[in-house]
Amino acid sequence: MKIYGEEHEQTLLAAGNLASTLNTLERFKDAKSLLLKTMPVARRILGEGNETTLIMGFTYSRVLYKDDGATLDDLRESVKTLEETTQTARRVLGGAHPFVVNMEHGLRESRAGLGAREACRTTQP
Repeated sequence: MKIYGEEHEQTLLAAGNLASTLNTLERFKDAKSLLLKTMPVARRILGEGNETTLIMGFTYSRVLYKDDGATLDDLRESVKTLEETTQTARRVLGGAHPFVVNMEHGLRESRAGLGAREACRTTQP
């Protein structure tokens, strides 16, 4: 078996898949840590519009949003990341692509969650 380096496309794909699995298992801190390390590498090596890079951005935004311990700043970062990732995906894949449609749904959900949290914060003493 050939071993690939940290910057190889297959390694980055495997890291993205692992992060997605960690997200599904609700191991948000582990997924966040992995993605913070690999997303910059994916952007540099694969490019912003690469499918693996886009999936990593989407997964990262969901990891931030779904964590029950998410701070208001985490939710803001989730929305910002998803806005940027969705815009790139829409440009690269087109607005009708199922992945883009799913991302837009996630973006609406993240914005609503952020809005609710901000509203709750302003009404509390």
